[in-house]
Amino acid sequence: MSEEEVQDMIDGAIRRHNRNASIISIIVGWVMLAAFMDGLLRLLGLIPPFMGLDINLLPRIADLI
Repeated sequence: MSEEEVQDMIDGAIRRHNRNASIISIIVGWVMLAAFMDGLLRLLGLIPPFMGLDINLLPRIADLI
């Protein structure tokens, strides 16, 4: 194998790694954003409680005011 062929193989492996890492990061980012939005909407009372855990703060804030 020549030095050029080895460099081409290394460059291909790096390109593949960067593509796969980007795809994984995008998926993890969307999952984290969805979990954040779910929690925020439950906190604001726009989505009903899940498994009996009521974290809605609006009634508690209204009682204090």
